[in-house]
Amino acid sequence: MALKKFRPLTPGQRHRILVTPTDVTSATPEKSLLEPARKSGGRNNQGKMTMRYLGGGHKQQYRIIDFKRDKVDVPATVKTIEYDPNRSARIALLVYADGEKRYIIAPNGLKVGQKLLSGKTATPEVGNAMFLSDVPLGTIIHNIELRPGEGAKMARSAGTYAQLSAREGKYAVLKMPSGEVRMILVTCKATIGSVSNSDHNLQTFGKAGRTRWLGRRPRNRGVAMNPVDHPMGGGEGRASGGHPRSRKGLPAKGKKTRYPQKASNKHIIERRKK
Repeated sequence: MALKKFRPLTPGQRHRILVTPTDVTSATPEKSLLEPARKSGGRNNQGKMTMRYLGGGHKQQYRIIDFKRDKVDVPATVKTIEYDPNRSARIALLVYADGEKRYIIAPNGLKVGQKLLSGKTATPEVGNAMFLSDVPLGTIIHNIELRPGEGAKMARSAGTYAQLSAREGKYAVLKMPSGEVRMILVTCKATIGSVSNSDHNLQTFGKAGRTRWLGRRPRNRGVAMNPVDHPMGGGEGRASGGHPRSRKGLPAKGKKTRYPQKASNKHIIERRKK
């Protein structure tokens, strides 16, 4: 992968920076692993707008991803690495020895033709899924389960990874992408390596239209509204909006929203960095 800058032949290309899809090997998805992805446009079942600034966007189909990696001790071969419109990371199509096909989140450095394995017999190589009890200390991992058998919940977006730093009894100590240090049961699974497409956050779309293609509509600031429309609205000229608030008056930008007695607090050793 590499970043591609454009000559400013049009205003939209002046600041445009995109990731070249050199790692993508196929443009045609596997039909048996596709599902329709219907868009709500921010409306509920009564047709009323419940989320603003959503609507439009290119039509997409959902790719069914195997987050559980529960096909244990059956070797799989990487057939293709593909673009997925539903996520920032690339996905890889695996063909198992018994003929079954599944998509997984593609880790960095995964190649077509590579053999992958999941379970107790897997070795700590890129793309293999292992229990945290078997992963060597200091290993970079992604696609981490929060509860055994539930499927991967953490470190799934482009370029992210966690690091296994220690094991204490039935818990493994992980340093998460946010900087948070927390404990997770060693019976949970994780995939070796970091997530692909690490340059994703360096992209600059260059024009509003590319954002519209993603289904995001223009978002207007609260301070530019009237007092009847937003708690931060009103004032003569460019008056500041006071304390940052949401449209419903809830404090934003710094107000802690986590429930103080949340059950998983006991598993967090160090909170994420601000």
